[in-house]
Amino acid sequence: MRCAIYGAGSLGTVLGAYMSKAGQPVELVNRNKAHIQALREKGAHIKGTVDLTVPVNAIFPDEMSGKYDVIFLMTKQLFNEEVVTSLKPMLSEQGVIVTLQNGIPEPDIANIVGQDHTMGCVVEWGATLSAPGESTLTSSPDSLSFHMGKMDGITDEQVRLVKQLLETMCPVYVEENLIGARWSKLLINATFSGLGTVIGGLFGDVSEDKAARKVAVRCMKECIDVGHAASAVFAPVQGKDITKLFYYNGSLKRAFAEFLLPIAMKKHRGIEPSMLQDLKHGKPCEIDAINGVVCKWGKKCGVPTPINDRIVEVVKKEQAGELSLSKDNIHLFDDLL
Repeated sequence: MRCAIYGAGSLGTVLGAYMSKAGQPVELVNRNKAHIQALREKGAHIKGTVDLTVPVNAIFPDEMSGKYDVIFLMTKQLFNEEVVTSLKPMLSEQGVIVTLQNGIPEPDIANIVGQDHTMGCVVEWGATLSAPGESTLTSSPDSLSFHMGKMDGITDEQVRLVKQLLETMCPVYVEENLIGARWSKLLINATFSGLGTVIGGLFGDVSEDKAARKVAVRCMKECIDVGHAASAVFAPVQGKDITKLFYYNGSLKRAFAEFLLPIAMKKHRGIEPSMLQDLKHGKPCEIDAINGVVCKWGKKCGVPTPINDRIVEVVKKEQAGELSLSKDNIHLFDDLL
């Protein structure tokens, strides 16, 4: 059985280290020369809430050969059409691409490789690539989990195989409601990654700041309203029904949601948004695949999304160099509150 992690950056390096530590052969694939060289010479060093160094098999994309049974896809969605098309001929007859990306990427991937070769997985933890060959796990070890699901045509054996691979790191939950799990993760990313990027801070900087919390709960409500209009049934997140916890229709429940945010995000407060990491490194971020998805579905379903629209606008200005990464950017939402 052959497997690869394509786009082994911050998250993929962590997953690859755990898989390799468990004795599971896996290729960590990345275009970053310094990162691959460091992985080859020193192994994958995972620090933060854990501390381990593991020898890994790191390669460049052009060094991939033969057929793969499982390819974990962890690149940015910006390049999905090109990347997935190039990976299609590398899949074995029963091979699957398992996307661990943000947003709702499965339909577009299935259009390229087929539903019977497409699975999805929601990552319930965070990490930051702190140096070549080194990733910082920013979630508490007791709060790590994967929530995976499948497209039509995927067999039980394929599900069992992927689950077994992911379980080398942490608990894995098989979701019958994959789209619901995706919407739940989208809600979290749109709120904390989106606003974290707006203010240039961590998830905890959003949940623990009074002004940011006011915007955050409104962002969450928009996501829930849009998801419901799109006929999505939000899946529980680590056993919690986030729609019941954070949805509101009046000021009292809204105040309770604001109070609850820092408690709910305590174990993940140290996560640095991947979009913020991209902007700090001068790279384009995937705002259109996160908050932009909420805006897109809002227009499609006739649900206003002023907070998410503003997040997209602000992040794109930051990306263009028209705005600095500053906590004061939260006041750009004052007219919407």
